[in-house]
Amino acid sequence: MADETGHLPRSPARMLKATLWSLQGLRAAWLHESSFRLEVYLFLVLAPLGLWLGRDGVERALLVGCLMLVLAVELLNSAVEAVIARYGDEHHELAGRAKDMGSAAVFVLMLNVLLVWGALLLPRLP
Repeated sequence: MADETGHLPRSPARMLKATLWSLQGLRAAWLHESSFRLEVYLFLVLAPLGLWLGRDGVERALLVGCLMLVLAVELLNSAVEAVIARYGDEHHELAGRAKDMGSAAVFVLMLNVLLVWGALLLPRLP
């Protein structure tokens, strides 16, 4: 039965295709975006540390989840940059503004990582 927009429920085959497209996106980011690779390396170091340092499930989710948000927004920022690059390299004020805003979004989430990690871990220092 179709939903209110007329779409049929996802079949296992459609879910598999969606998963493959997502994996293609991760691969493209890994191959073409040095910032994404650096953030993945940081995630691979900090996520196990966050799992170890978190006292309970909520703390672990906060410590690791804020790192995952950085990766997700970096993917969105890279997507914006790719679309802008599709239309050419000439300078356009709106294109520059969009790229700067995408970069700012990643920066804000990196500040969020510092805030979350600091709020949870600094009070434990003697």
